[in-house]
Amino acid sequence: MPLPVAPFLVGVFLAPVAKRLVKPLIRGAVKTSVGVALEVKKAAHEVGEEFTDLSAEIAAEMTTVSDGAPSGK
Repeated sequence: MPLPVAPFLVGVFLAPVAKRLVKPLIRGAVKTSVGVALEVKKAAHEVGEEFTDLSAEIAAEMTTVSDGAPSGK
């Protein structure tokens, strides 16, 4: 009968140790992934601004060309 008790006791003693070792690893992984997500969001926002600026410049250029004014080229 001592065989089933031994693995249970090993689990009882090793679970807190594993928790102390694994929790910082998981916390670091989550912290890193959140940081990466924020950087990707920031980069996507900057690209969106660039496209908005570019489309506004093209629209203004096309408006001046359609009005008959020289395009400056």
